[in-house]
Amino acid sequence: MTSFSEPGALSLSDRQKLLNLAAEAAANSYSPYSHFRVGAALLLTDGSIVTGCNVENASYRLTSCAEQAAIARAVSQFGPGIRLRAVAVANLNHAASMPCGACRQTLAEFAPDNALILYPDESGPITTTLGALIPHAFRGEFITPA
Repeated sequence: MTSFSEPGALSLSDRQKLLNLAAEAAANSYSPYSHFRVGAALLLTDGSIVTGCNVENASYRLTSCAEQAAIARAVSQFGPGIRLRAVAVANLNHAASMPCGACRQTLAEFAPDNALILYPDESGPITTTLGALIPHAFRGEFITPA
């Protein structure tokens, strides 16, 4: 298991390690149609790391994104109480890959707004927060009429 720095922040080295794990997961992608190989690495608040990759289908609507595959694996492995500290997304097509809208909403289910989102760029890892990517995520909070 890869170790990471203190809980509050991730060093540049730790961010790169997480991106490297995402790239390793991307190598396992099943993407015979788009050839767009994406991997995700989730750093859970307990320090565990879970990866996933995209899995395409001839019926494109049935394709699974890397982030959703990693979330499903994390819940399967650790249970529904998982919480994300950071998410790294990488692809082997040399293009920045921020999570799509559906993945942002899926990540919001398990992460606070300040969870780090990392993706590679030519100049190095780019970091943002989930709150910046989806500032008004649906959280299942229902408003009852007065």
